[in-house]
Amino acid sequence: MPLPRRAFLRLATAAAALPALPHVAAAQSYPSRPVRVVVPFAPGGPTDIFARLIVQKLSEQFGKQFYIENVAGASGSIGTAQVAKAPPDGHTILFNVNSFAINPIFYDKVPYDPFRDFEPVTLAATNHVVFVSNPSVPARTVAELVALIKSGGVRYTFGSGGTGSVTHLVGAQFGLSLGFDAVHVPYNGAGPMIAACVAGHIPLAFSSTPPAIPQISEGRLRALAVTGKTRSPSLADVPTMAEAGYPETKGDQWVGVLAPAGTPKEIIAALNRELAKALASPDIKERFAVIGFVPVGSSPEDFRALIKSDMETWSKVIRAGNLKPD
Repeated sequence: MPLPRRAFLRLATAAAALPALPHVAAAQSYPSRPVRVVVPFAPGGPTDIFARLIVQKLSEQFGKQFYIENVAGASGSIGTAQVAKAPPDGHTILFNVNSFAINPIFYDKVPYDPFRDFEPVTLAATNHVVFVSNPSVPARTVAELVALIKSGGVRYTFGSGGTGSVTHLVGAQFGLSLGFDAVHVPYNGAGPMIAACVAGHIPLAFSSTPPAIPQISEGRLRALAVTGKTRSPSLADVPTMAEAGYPETKGDQWVGVLAPAGTPKEIIAALNRELAKALASPDIKERFAVIGFVPVGSSPEDFRALIKSDMETWSKVIRAGNLKPD
C-alpha cells in the first residue's frame, strides 16, 4: 500500500540525514583522546611560546589533553607535511606561521599543498615585524637611515630570521622599493639574528616583535618602524612604515591553526569556537600584550583568504627581487 505523503516525506528527510550522522557523532565525542599539536619549529621560539599558552587553554576547555610536538626543519615544511598525512579526525592539528604560505612559492618543491592538504581553522593572532638597528647606526628614523644609505654612510645589510621568512621578504621589499642593493644575512631563527644585531655584527634587522621587545626596552636595539597597517600595542611609540613615509613596505607575521584536509566540518567548528574562546580570555590577552601578539580568532574562510592573499603578495616580491633559497 502506498505511503501517505506526510509519512513519505518524514522517511525521506530521515534518510537524507543519515550520511551526516557519523560526523555529528564524532564532533559530539571530540576529542576522544589526547590531541597532538604540531609546531614545525624548534622549542622556545615565538610560535612555540604562543602555542603552549593556547594549548593549555584548549586542554582546560575540552577536558582532554592537547600536547605540543616540535617537528622542526626545512622552514617548517617537515612538520607541516606530517600533519598533511595525519588522519583527518581532529586529533592532529598544526600551528604554523607565514612560511606555510611562503614555502610553496619560494621553494621549487615542498611536501604539501596549502589548499589541497589542509582545512584552515582560524587565524589565531598576528605579531608585527619591527625594523631595528644597532644603536651605533647614526640614524634615529627610517628617513635618516635612507639618507645615510644613499650617501654611502652605511650599506643596506639586514638580518632576518631565515631565508624565505616573512622578515626576509619584508626586508627585500624595503630595498626593492628604494632601489637599494641589499645584502641579506639570514640566521637560523629570530633569536640568533637579534643577538647578532645587538652585538653589532649586522647593523639592521627585521624581526618579529616577541624576541625584539626586550632588547628595544633595554636600549640595546633601536626600533625604527613596524611594518603592519597599524602600530604595535607593545611598541605604541614606534611608527608604522607608512607613517614613516614608506608605505610600500608592509607585512605582518601571523600564527594560524590548520587541520588535515577532510577533517569533519563539525570538528573544525568546535576547534574554531574553543580557540576563539581561549584567545578572548583576559589572561591570554594580558600575556600576549607583553610579548607582542595580537589575538584575532577569524573564521576558517577568512583565514583561507589570507593565505591566498599572502601567496600573491610575496610571489611578486620573490619575482621582483629574483630571490632564491640558499
